[in-house]
Amino acid sequence: MQTRYDEKDDILVVHLADKPIVKEVSQDWNTHISYAEDGSIVEVVVLEASQQGAWPLQHAAHG
Repeated sequence: MQTRYDEKDDILVVHLADKPIVKEVSQDWNTHISYAEDGSIVEVVVLEASQQGAWPLQHAAHG
């Protein structure tokens, strides 16, 4: 998994797999999911990530 955040445009990209993207679906106006031919998720893009609470990433506390 590879995560990139563009601070200037407030865009978070979570890249999950190195497969060709064959389909992109908008979940809502700011969340977009890209799929490989086998149906697996390749990439998730969140627009206005910090405003949506998706950035910075929050790590679950271990206890």
